[in-house]
Amino acid sequence: MNSPLIQLLVLAGIAVFLILRLRGVLGTREGYEKPAVTRPDPQRRSAPEFDVIEGGPDLDITDHVEEDSAAAKALAAMKRVDPSFNVGEFLGGARGAYEMILMAFEKGDLDTIVPFISEDVYEAFASVVDERQRQGLTVEANFIGISDMTLAHAEFDETTKEGEISVRFKSEMTSIVRDNAGDIVEGSDKEIKRQKDTWTFSRKMDAGDPNWKLVATGE
Repeated sequence: MNSPLIQLLVLAGIAVFLILRLRGVLGTREGYEKPAVTRPDPQRRSAPEFDVIEGGPDLDITDHVEEDSAAAKALAAMKRVDPSFNVGEFLGGARGAYEMILMAFEKGDLDTIVPFISEDVYEAFASVVDERQRQGLTVEANFIGISDMTLAHAEFDETTKEGEISVRFKSEMTSIVRDNAGDIVEGSDKEIKRQKDTWTFSRKMDAGDPNWKLVATGE
């Protein structure tokens, strides 16, 4: 047997050996096979990454008042009647209303706030404004801001569906009172006046009007 034939047989044997080894490692594949994709079982859901607690406290309420307090129960009752009611949003509106109403009172411009205050509050404010005008006094006020605001109390009447929320404000402003001649009789534009007010807002929770009205003021 000549040398080239021997070399060919040796190479053929090596090729057969390699093919058998590869089949043992990779297995037998026919044609092109797509990668295996596991189809999720619709009846089986993956476990959540965190535990969901149902029936827990309403953070929109407990962020502002103690859980299980009378105020918390009143706020929860308001939400049951009006699911769109949000305590945080109410307080944001109360903050804006406080500045608007307070500055209108200081300037004697009550007509602009009539829709936002009750008749009793209007009459009380008007009596002070009328007395200032009678004495020829004018007020120049500059609102600096609210330094603190807390929800002080809440009540709900199940019969009338009327909710009341009292908010305690701490604010800062400057105020000057001038007489007819323009002379300053009280206050200073450099002296910051700090005041505390507790205002009570009311609204019928089953009414279509979402606006609250100021029904009482105090310290």
